[in-house]
Amino acid sequence: MTYFNFRRIALAGAASTVALVSAGAAQASAFYLQEQSVRGAGRAYSGEAADQGAASLWWNPAAIAGNEKSSVYGGIAAILPKGNVTNVNTRIIRPGQAPAPVGGEQVSKDPLNKGYLPSGAVGWKINDQWAVGMAVTAPYSFATNYKGTSWARYTADKTKLTTFDLQPSIAFAPSPLIGIGIALNAEHSKASLSNSLPNLSPLLPDGHQTLRGKGWDFGWSAGVQLHPSEMIDLGFSYKSSIKHKLKGSITTAGLLGPLAGSNGTISDVTASFRTPWQAIASARFHATDALTLNAQVVRAGWNKFDAISLGAPVNAALPQNYKNSWSYAIGADYDISPTVTVRGGVQIDKTPTRDGSRDARVPDASRVNFSLGTSFAVTESITLDAAASYLNLKDSTIDRPGGFYLGTPAQTIILPDGRLDKASVVILAIGGRMSF
Repeated sequence: MTYFNFRRIALAGAASTVALVSAGAAQASAFYLQEQSVRGAGRAYSGEAADQGAASLWWNPAAIAGNEKSSVYGGIAAILPKGNVTNVNTRIIRPGQAPAPVGGEQVSKDPLNKGYLPSGAVGWKINDQWAVGMAVTAPYSFATNYKGTSWARYTADKTKLTTFDLQPSIAFAPSPLIGIGIALNAEHSKASLSNSLPNLSPLLPDGHQTLRGKGWDFGWSAGVQLHPSEMIDLGFSYKSSIKHKLKGSITTAGLLGPLAGSNGTISDVTASFRTPWQAIASARFHATDALTLNAQVVRAGWNKFDAISLGAPVNAALPQNYKNSWSYAIGADYDISPTVTVRGGVQIDKTPTRDGSRDARVPDASRVNFSLGTSFAVTESITLDAAASYLNLKDSTIDRPGGFYLGTPAQTIILPDGRLDKASVVILAIGGRMSF
């Protein structure tokens, strides 16, 4: 009789699940959400590090340095994604069996969940030189939902990752020409994700596995703004990578036959990974009293998301193979009247995922963002903002190999061959700003 080490099988299966912990398509590259300012959304995030006030605090802690007044910002964005994740020729290789079609529903329509993303910030002027602030954001959050009968079920079925970032900031303006800011990023992450597990026989129903975990982790931000003339504002900032460590559990159920001993819950599981650093350069050119032109470039250090390290009792390192990426944006603000401003912009955002290393939980692709927005000054101190964006995503492959019970007699290999097509996102945002 073949000997099965049930604990080894369980941990091997756990590694396959935890490997999926920070995946998912979002509204900027990979699983980063950039919808942290309604004003910024209206011009496709083309001038945020160089603009001033609480609404730009996430991009540059120097944004509140030297402000004439204190300010507060709040907004919410409705994120409405669409797209198909379609099987082409995915195969499963069970032990002692020839490669076979994975089966299941061949097209998963709109697996990315619709959602609402709030954001807020405040900048408090202490005096003409000093200011303190706080930004509250959710920069790495997503949810996907594949049916349990989908061809992608061994990669993902239900996923939810939520991050909650608190960014206390302090800024100093030694002169009207320069502002300097630094900030702490305290970030809480909570993940719940699951996928099906193959039994040894294709005639048996699938098993199932769910990972849950959460934790607090810390990073930092720093920036500078330069105002060399009344016509030009420049901004430069850096946001550090954050090493996240999630503590939780993995629950396995539905395995049959020789695998049945692997069912149960593994507690005190840890999984660590890094979010990317960001280096941001931005410029705003006040061409006329009414027209301001904006440009922004972001280099994102996604190479930090190179692997997910699993602690005891799994003890494994799982490669992710992400690459650094670029984002480019241009836009404009135009004051129609003293109370009404219109704006627009275009952003090109490159994906950090690679062909050959992309799975269905990360159906990511390079995209182009077209945005329009407006602001209406209700009073001298209160302004309402609205924005609409359309993101067009390129078609991309779903082709990252995976496996279960690796290194055991039950080893089962999945060879995905699918694609993401007809993908787009509509984002509608509304918010407001107040100075005091």
